[in-house]
Amino acid sequence: MLRRLAFALAGASMLAAGLNGGACAQGLFGSPPPKASSGGDTSPPAAAPETKPAEPAPAAPVLPGSPTAVVKPFYEHLGLELDPAQRKNFIDPAKSVLDKSDALRASGQGECLDPNMAFDNADYDKLAIDKSLRTIEAVNGGEAKVVVAFVVEGHQHRLEWKLRKVGGAWKIADLLSVTGEWALSQYQCE
Repeated sequence: MLRRLAFALAGASMLAAGLNGGACAQGLFGSPPPKASSGGDTSPPAAAPETKPAEPAPAAPVLPGSPTAVVKPFYEHLGLELDPAQRKNFIDPAKSVLDKSDALRASGQGECLDPNMAFDNADYDKLAIDKSLRTIEAVNGGEAKVVVAFVVEGHQHRLEWKLRKVGGAWKIADLLSVTGEWALSQYQCE
């Protein structure tokens, strides 16, 4: 029991360090590239022992009402973030941008936002995304982050959903693409 608790605390510490560091979180969803040699050794690198790639760990169940439970539907339905019926899941600054996008669309002046922001504007390949999709959440009091990673056509994508607890429920405050370097809160839909 004590051993499992120590392991869980160590994992939580690594998670917190990885998520707070942004790019450092990449180790959570793949191994970092190999380091280059320091230049002094000219012999070829030793061959790595042949091993099978490790199978990904089974996904933990998504708890109802958790930050991940709020984010999950956006990966089950393409373009759900643009559905006005979903505004109940958002707060500012994200809600304000989405409301302005709705107003622009209603005026007939066009679209402001891409309909697959949750998929990092990548080509939508549901099978590939479902096969590679990984999520991890970190909660700190009334704030939470859900990092989502997936691979489409060999390209890794990572997004960060920022949530805040409002009236006992988690609401999405922003969506950032770590890969594409954009944030929903930075769009100007006017």
